[in-house]
Amino acid sequence: MSSPHNSANIGDIAERVLLPGDPVRAKFIAKNFLDDVKQYTEIRNVYGFTGKYKGVPVSIQATGMGIPSFSIYVHELIHVYGAKKLIRVGTCGGMHKDLNLRDVLIAQGASTDSSIVEKTFGGAINFSLLANFDLLCKAVANAKNLNIPVKVGNVICTDRFYNDYGDKDGVYSSNGMTLDEKMIQHGILAVEMESAALYLLAAAAQVEALAIFTVSDHIVKKEYSAAEEREKDFNDMVKIALETVIQS
Repeated sequence: MSSPHNSANIGDIAERVLLPGDPVRAKFIAKNFLDDVKQYTEIRNVYGFTGKYKGVPVSIQATGMGIPSFSIYVHELIHVYGAKKLIRVGTCGGMHKDLNLRDVLIAQGASTDSSIVEKTFGGAINFSLLANFDLLCKAVANAKNLNIPVKVGNVICTDRFYNDYGDKDGVYSSNGMTLDEKMIQHGILAVEMESAALYLLAAAAQVEALAIFTVSDHIVKKEYSAAEEREKDFNDMVKIALETVIQS
């Protein structure tokens, strides 16, 4: 048995899953961090692998970019293949002044401009999208043990990569602040495109989820990482995620 978007059979995918967006990154993680690796899917060139990290079965499933693509893979991982612990590992755009390129950021919460929360609850409440507390605490502790500095806080999960909020002058409110400035004022650290879906789907299914990011560019500082730098600096985030996902 397999899902419409994944050729894995039941049992091919571990209960513990890392979720990079890029299929090439999924392959890189599997090759460089796991033992006894087997590829279980290549449908649409969205790769999935299962291997062992320190003797514990772990799967690496690429998801593509954005909430719609991500939601398809995560829904099927949970409801078809029985995934119980899911950690998103990807890049984000820094917004806050305290973030720098290549920093590792753990998303305690995910604000969003997507309508997925409204559609889920019919507009009755503004549901808070939160990481699993146990995974969050373990990730912070593992980062400390690995001597990897991390930032923890709120991110904004958007539906559009190329985005221009506000009117033609970028003004959001009567006090002259742009929406980016307003978000930064309220503690938003970075922008990305998948965490809201992860936290919403995990909450509904009562499974554990966490999103960990590497800052690949900084929107306010106008700083950008080269492609080769992104691959190299990806490793710290993956180490934290793997150490965290294998813990009971």
